[in-house]
Amino acid sequence: MTPKPELVVAGPADEAALLPLVRAYHAFEEVELTDAQRRRALGPLLAPDSSFGRIWLVRSAGRTVGYAALCFGYSIEFAGRDAFLDELFIEEAARGRGIGRAVLELVQQQCAALGIGALHLEVARDNVRARRLYEALGFDGRERFHLMSWRADLD
Repeated sequence: MTPKPELVVAGPADEAALLPLVRAYHAFEEVELTDAQRRRALGPLLAPDSSFGRIWLVRSAGRTVGYAALCFGYSIEFAGRDAFLDELFIEEAARGRGIGRAVLELVQQQCAALGIGALHLEVARDNVRARRLYEALGFDGRERFHLMSWRADLD
């Protein structure tokens, strides 16, 4: 039986452990960023008591097997603070053991403790396995809406 995972708040000293995990997630999702861009994006979330969000290292059986990145927001529609589970990654060797489900439950608990009334996430339409998991944990698809993004050229 796989030990229950734990979430450990990541800080600046965890960047070296976090970066390979983020790089692996980005390779899986075909996100094209340089390591310098990843470091710049991670930095504000790794600051103590960040107003932008949290990153947790996922630990199981004494080792880091993934991470979860939560970004804070506010929504009139959801009547207050909300958050976006921006990235969730579990190493392939650790998948299929219930770690992802347990991590999502822990993230939901953390959101409640932080006063976050709604948690959002994205999932590929063809990722049936993940969609089933999210639905089982109370996430509802918003099929009526289509997420669109605009990217400013800040570099």
